[in-house]
Amino acid sequence: MSDRGGARPAALPILRRALTDGWRGLLGWTVGLAAVALLYLPLFPSMQSPELTDLLDSLPPALVETIGYQNIGTGSGYTQATFFGLIGYVLLTIAAITWGAALIGGAEESGRLELTLAHGVGRASYALQSAAALIVKLAWLGLAAWLIIWALNGPAQLDLDAGKLWWTVAAWVGVGLVSATAALAAGGLTGRRAWSVGAGAGVAVAGYTLQAVANNSADLDGLRRFSPFDWAFGNAPLTNGLDGGGLALLLGVSALLIAVATLGLARRDVLG
Repeated sequence: MSDRGGARPAALPILRRALTDGWRGLLGWTVGLAAVALLYLPLFPSMQSPELTDLLDSLPPALVETIGYQNIGTGSGYTQATFFGLIGYVLLTIAAITWGAALIGGAEESGRLELTLAHGVGRASYALQSAAALIVKLAWLGLAAWLIIWALNGPAQLDLDAGKLWWTVAAWVGVGLVSATAALAAGGLTGRRAWSVGAGAGVAVAGYTLQAVANNSADLDGLRRFSPFDWAFGNAPLTNGLDGGGLALLLGVSALLIAVATLGLARRDVLG
């Protein structure tokens, strides 16, 4: 007879542990995003003044384009410029890189990865469950952002469309996922947290910079095709709705980076 009394191993242990151990941090990032939205978005009605228009008109057009303030007089333009394209983007990116760098690179440097693998968790499974944890956490932040912004839509007189807001949040989560998976891939290849942080931050900064340069020079407009930030927001989804091509690029590159993380971890020695 088979032994039916033994305890069965928990399903998806790495994913479960990442979510269980990280819920306080996730809550903290959620509160931070809520604070940003509550600080900036209710100010929109006060921005509808001739003085602000005159101020923006006095600035160099290239500067206005770079900081995304060319459409700040509309609710969608203001929300994009202040939340999705600025402070909200920065917070999401920091959270994404922090999580991505910790899951393989950080775990390996601390010795937790070697111990986990010694208890029967496969390397590919570890990398894929780590990626799943990133997706779940970022999706939570996206859902929270949608709910918070939609709750402020009426009081702040933003006049946003629910569907377009949804696709904008999806793009925002997608661009964060690219940085997160870049950090995860660097961890899978090197086992070093510093390299993971550098890779994730490099992708985020390069994407933002390439779009800014492209916006300021017609001769360099082609650079935007290499910018994850432009894939997410170049088509102004909060105004125009879903940009299927841009979202597909974000998800496709993220999937490729997850594959790199998985293969990298599977094919090298784990640092003890």
